[in-house]
Amino acid sequence: MRALVQRVSEASVTVDGAVTGQIGEGLLILVCAMREDAEAQSEWLARKLVNLRIFRDDADRMNRSLLDVGGKALVVSQFTLAAETKGNRPGFSTAAPPDEGRRLYEHFSDQIRSYGVTVENGIFGADMKVALVNDGPVTIWVDSETR
Repeated sequence: MRALVQRVSEASVTVDGAVTGQIGEGLLILVCAMREDAEAQSEWLARKLVNLRIFRDDADRMNRSLLDVGGKALVVSQFTLAAETKGNRPGFSTAAPPDEGRRLYEHFSDQIRSYGVTVENGIFGADMKVALVNDGPVTIWVDSETR
């Protein structure tokens, strides 16, 4: 699985004019299941992200995790993270098929919750509007394939 993670002071996702998820301090996690992914990749990615030390400590260093700060997670499915960009038109053949992508997306969100983190979500496959205030800015790419 792939994720683009942003440390945020606030973030929200809106579908058809209605807010479906909203958080204060925490992580906005844009996530994509890849064609060969299974639960193991989802579980690894969830564990990695809740423990990723990208929040400031008392010395203003990135040394605290989402668990340490009691932050929340806004998890949004984004199959475009699988984009292949050799030409000018991206291809998405490496993304998991929609049914499998949805299953792994939901499994990933449940895994984040299993650590005691409050999770808000977008709607899988919907046309979503994502708003955020990136804190730092801090944006990190994480791919289970490179673990």
